[in-house]
Amino acid sequence: MNHRAARRRPSARILTRGSYPEYRRIAEILQKETVGGALLLIATVAALVWANSPAGGAYATVRDLRFGYAPWHLDLSLGAWAADGLLALFFFVAGLELKREFVAGDLRRPAKAIVPIVAACGGVAVPALIYIGVSLGAGAAGQGLDGLRGWAIPTATDIAFALAVLAVISTHLPAALRTFLLTLAVVDDLIAIGIIAFFYSSGLEPLYLALALVPLGGFAVLVQRRIRSWYLLLPLALATWGLVHASGVHATVAGVLLAFTVPVLRSEKAGGPDAGPGLAEHLERRLRPLSAGIAVPVFAFFSAGVALGGWDGVASAVRDPVAIGITSALVVGKAVGVFGSTLLVTKTRHADLDPDLAWVDVLGLALLAGVGFTVSLLIAELSFDEASAHREHAKAAILAGSLTAALLAAVVLRARNRHYRSVQQLESVEAGDADGDGVPDAFEREADG
Repeated sequence: MNHRAARRRPSARILTRGSYPEYRRIAEILQKETVGGALLLIATVAALVWANSPAGGAYATVRDLRFGYAPWHLDLSLGAWAADGLLALFFFVAGLELKREFVAGDLRRPAKAIVPIVAACGGVAVPALIYIGVSLGAGAAGQGLDGLRGWAIPTATDIAFALAVLAVISTHLPAALRTFLLTLAVVDDLIAIGIIAFFYSSGLEPLYLALALVPLGGFAVLVQRRIRSWYLLLPLALATWGLVHASGVHATVAGVLLAFTVPVLRSEKAGGPDAGPGLAEHLERRLRPLSAGIAVPVFAFFSAGVALGGWDGVASAVRDPVAIGITSALVVGKAVGVFGSTLLVTKTRHADLDPDLAWVDVLGLALLAGVGFTVSLLIAELSFDEASAHREHAKAAILAGSLTAALLAAVVLRARNRHYRSVQQLESVEAGDADGDGVPDAFEREADG
């Protein structure tokens, strides 16, 4: 009897709809990130047009304009201020979102968390391996291994761009898919932050890093006491950022460290994830529009202006193993990594995909995860110095690979969107009861026939 009962036990399901409060919260985030994605696209196109116009020299002059206080290691160009300063706000918001997901969101449940975490890990590992394989192949062919440092460039998924694409083409797709993509991108950002901190920090200054703990601790004390006064929090946050920057650790890491100190629950006495929104959600709502609407588009404007150099420049980029590795990793590696990892964890846990979804939906999202932009551009700048041709070629490959991944995902997801729209229309027709007799009209017509 026990064996029969075990066989009748329903299997676990992945990519389920989730709770309604979580659904509403994610819908709000999607709306803001969609607007941010549109602004990001506008900034990118403007930068590309200006950099490749006859006035391209002026773009480079503005981007390289330097100002700041040199004794504090803050004599930076406009482009560096955008990458080190404005993106710290982006990572602060990402850190708030990540902490909330694991403390009070659906990811606090291990059964919910395992799938997007494994999918994100696969979406990082497989593109990196593809890029390394291409670089090693280029080295064996006598082209050198100097491009190997960019192995992490294709590992990141851009939240704003990916969600903007999804919002445009997915008016009828199940909510669980949007939730999965958002969670995947957030975990992906955490991995990218770790990669930047451990692999792309140089000239470490332990004294400055130790000093950063002082304002960071002060910030933590204030937020733990639920103090929201910006004139107290902002100076401490800026001091933490400046000291982390001076320490040699990339300054965006300061944004994550600050975010992790912010409490998620409304009060310590509430005791549980259902206590209601806390300071983390309050700050996230206030700062997300600034991050998505200003910080990320401005960074993109100063980073995405790749001077292609005409057909000769395009041909040179196409032959560069760095560009080949990035494009292949974003288009193929991300899709294989995310889809394969999701399928693997499903089978090993003896789970089933939610019956409202199909595996082709997961494939569409896996392709969309190949839209790597903001963090990929940042890692490209950290991987190669300004004198290296790989730097511009890497940025061009990020743009080309992201566009290709978005187009392929759009083909798959638009087809699925039409499918779900027809299903919803059929359900609406079958549920219609215009005469109010308790029997759907479609069934009455069927009976009359």
